Amino acid sequence: MSRKTLPIIIILAMAITAGAAFAQIDTTAEIPDSTIAVTAVSQRLPIAPAPVSSVTAKDTPNDAGKSITINWDLSPDDLGGRKNVAKYIVLRGTSPTGTFDTVGSATAGMHSVSDAQAVDGVDYVYKVVAISSVLTPEGDEIFAPAESGLSNVVHSSGQWFHLVRMARIFPWVLVIGIAVLFFINAAKKGKKLYVRPIAGLVEVEQAVGRATEMGRKLVYVPGTQDMDNVQTLAGVTILGRIAKLAAEYDAQIDVPVSRSLVMVTAREVVKEAYLNVGRPDAFNEDIVRYITDDQFGYAAALDGLFVREKPATIFYMGAFYAESLILAETGNTIGAIQIAGTAMPAQLPFFVAACDYTLIGEELFAASAYLSSEAKLLGSLKGQDVAKVLMLIVAVVGVILATFNVINIADWFKIG
Repeated sequence: MSRKTLPIIIILAMAITAGAAFAQIDTTAEIPDSTIAVTAVSQRLPIAPAPVSSVTAKDTPNDAGKSITINWDLSPDDLGGRKNVAKYIVLRGTSPTGTFDTVGSATAGMHSVSDAQAVDGVDYVYKVVAISSVLTPEGDEIFAPAESGLSNVVHSSGQWFHLVRMARIFPWVLVIGIAVLFFINAAKKGKKLYVRPIAGLVEVEQAVGRATEMGRKLVYVPGTQDMDNVQTLAGVTILGRIAKLAAEYDAQIDVPVSRSLVMVTAREVVKEAYLNVGRPDAFNEDIVRYITDDQFGYAAALDGLFVREKPATIFYMGAFYAESLILAETGNTIGAIQIAGTAMPAQLPFFVAACDYTLIGEELFAASAYLSSEAKLLGSLKGQDVAKVLMLIVAVVGVILATFNVINIADWFKIG
């Protein structure tokens, strides 16, 4: 063999070997294509869950109407370890064959929804759609619904009474009512009812007497609000007692007011006070006079009155705002005895600082009973005190039981 033919033979041998190897390759095998795989996943649809069952609808109890509560049994795919339910959609229609609108939704595991958009007296039917979902690699969510059967026909209506609230509140109302009636009856029979002495009320008679001895007038300010404010009502009631003392002692009394309706009411109260002590001729309508509705115009007018006439005694009984310190400070400057009473927490510090005596909060409302000693008022006051003591006892016992994790008494007082 010559040297020239040797390379040719080697090349031919390599070609034959490569051909044999190629013949053993399975040319029918599919080569995975990543693009095709992703497309197949993105087009995968979710499996619809099993539908819910036992869909029932009823008028929501103990409400003012316009509400229907829908209940259902959870889908079998929303129980145990199977979680093929993403959420529930509640649909409402006016007839089984008509169109349905979405009125609510619930997350997986929930089995009740309230329809707060109902119209009273209109019949409705409901169905619940269980929905599963799949999230694609592109971030899109695909849903698969499963509708339930129809619910019963139902309509909403309002109720006259909230039975749950009645069951929880009525016993307390009954206890308070019995206590009030008991003490009113006791007071009518002449039994002396003890009422905690309130310094500001104890000094009322002496304050009126001081004005009489000095020959100077006393001024009564029934607040700056109208007769629709409970503090004004309390102030006008106290005015009746103080006007009666002034009539008995023949003291000058001046009642400047900032509301026309308060003026009319206060005049009648003062007139009745003079009549009750047998001195109707001493009453003058100018005792009660209207100044202005303007808050600071009223305060300026009273400050001028204090400085010019220097009354011996000033009463502030009612609702006050920013004018409280202006009035009390001026009265303090002229040396008058000042007795104030209000249920406005923000104004109490000013009255405490500038006045001789201050009725704080509910003391203002108890003043009329304290001053008049009338059986009905005293009995009501004592009955309310009994209720407060009972509530305080329940609160203390409840804190102790809750601290030791025995029972939560607060649940007894929920009215929702």
